[in-house]
Amino acid sequence: MTRRHPYRYAACGALASLLLAACTAPDDDTTAEPADLLIAGGTVYDGGPDGPRIADVVVTGDRIVHVGPDAAARYRAERTIDADGAIVAPGFIDPHTHPGSYIRSQDPDERLNAPWLFQGVTTLFIGVDGGGTPDVAADRDWFERHGVGTNLAQYVGFGAVRSRVLGQDARAPTDDELQRMREMVANAMCEGAFGLSTGLFYAPQSFATTDEVVALAREAAIRGGRYDTHQRDESSYTLGLLGSVAEVLEIGRSADIPVHFAHIKALGTDVHGRAGDVVRLIEQAQAAGQTVTADQYPWLASGSNLSAALLPRWAVDGGRAALLERLDDPPTVARIRDEMRENLQRRGGAEALLLSGQGWPWTGKTLQAVAAEWDTDPVDAALRIVREGGDGDAAARSAQRVSSFNMDREDVELFMRQPWVLTSSDGSDGHPRQYATFPEKYERFVRQDRVISVDDFIHRSTGLSADSLGLERRGYLRPDHFADIVVFDPERFAPKADYLNPRRLSEGVDYLLVNGALVIDDGSLTGVAAGRVLRHRPVGDVCR
Repeated sequence: MTRRHPYRYAACGALASLLLAACTAPDDDTTAEPADLLIAGGTVYDGGPDGPRIADVVVTGDRIVHVGPDAAARYRAERTIDADGAIVAPGFIDPHTHPGSYIRSQDPDERLNAPWLFQGVTTLFIGVDGGGTPDVAADRDWFERHGVGTNLAQYVGFGAVRSRVLGQDARAPTDDELQRMREMVANAMCEGAFGLSTGLFYAPQSFATTDEVVALAREAAIRGGRYDTHQRDESSYTLGLLGSVAEVLEIGRSADIPVHFAHIKALGTDVHGRAGDVVRLIEQAQAAGQTVTADQYPWLASGSNLSAALLPRWAVDGGRAALLERLDDPPTVARIRDEMRENLQRRGGAEALLLSGQGWPWTGKTLQAVAAEWDTDPVDAALRIVREGGDGDAAARSAQRVSSFNMDREDVELFMRQPWVLTSSDGSDGHPRQYATFPEKYERFVRQDRVISVDDFIHRSTGLSADSLGLERRGYLRPDHFADIVVFDPERFAPKADYLNPRRLSEGVDYLLVNGALVIDDGSLTGVAAGRVLRHRPVGDVCR
């Protein structure tokens, strides 16, 4: 196959006159250390904040054993990749993902998790937005038995815990119920969860008070975990953006836990231009001694569903069956319509909502266009879709998916420049961020618009993520670190997915290692499921 990039692969010793000096065998093979793979002469970004250097990377087993010059003089490698002209970096870490349709598939090819691999991602955090199962050990065992293509780090989810005890009800727990919830979080942390995730924007989590969240967050805190949150309001729905940020910081202070804002943003026209105020609140908390970080995706459209975006929270108290009863009651549905119109305005109107669930008559159309086709009001069109989709399997629930164009470019860039903001995808079905976030950020915000540098992009996608989220021996190209490594062409690394074609694989990753195993070789999947489920180690002896 003709390669379009300026570097090439060869076995050590073959075509010696055309290869780098790194592929030349040492004079005395008996003194050379054996190795599995030598990545020779690449432009190496090691995951730290500093710039690149030309260096070799040597891998034996699942670990990096050498990063530096003249590796061929010390190591006798089974394979050599000539990385001249390529960027060599730690595999990217995605702090906030929704990969369930891939990693939980019964199809082993789907579990390779190709959408993330072709972005250069080797580690994903799962169980976000409060959805992580409390059964952390059992979940880990399932992945270990079935195999998965990427590393996974688990959160225990506030929503999953609360639903087991309170169902979908809008009420406070009793003392006994709260104790049961605390015990679930404590046990999940002892089984290896990295922290507690919440999605307080979503019912039934939205029914919880701040104090209820603090009580559970403390259980994660005393075991060394983090509080990861899709905060209660990124717009002007309830507390408002700044009030919601203040609540997150208060939870961190009260529970004595590091806090992490998922997909930080200012969502909707009511709060455009408020990113600077959010930054100031967080910087004040950091100056006072709090540990506060965030992640962000580089898209101007969020991904959501019509129920979450438009329905008032009281309307879904008790779950879908209760919602459908309310929709059949004329006075109640009139009240729901009125509040939906307000929420639609917050989202920028019906033209700003692109229906993205695959395989429906409305797929790829705006809510405004669908309403016009049906000769009805956009709110009534949304209610019709809510009624038709929502029960059953994931395919049925996809009916309500939307890409919501609700962010301001200046806010996105301001958040992106903050030194405590990581790269994440929030990758979910039907949105191009699932297939293209990391190359999108590189292509648009690094190469085209120069909002951040290549050094910064890689640091925020690797070492800074590992340090912020508690990943050990990941995120850096250093000896004795796990060999999660991406080799990509700096001229070809680019997104191919877009809002109308969200399932197109990205290009430019030519080699990718997960735990020392090549999962992409010469631009193609190898079929090796080399991912592991990573375990957080609880602090102290609280889990004995």
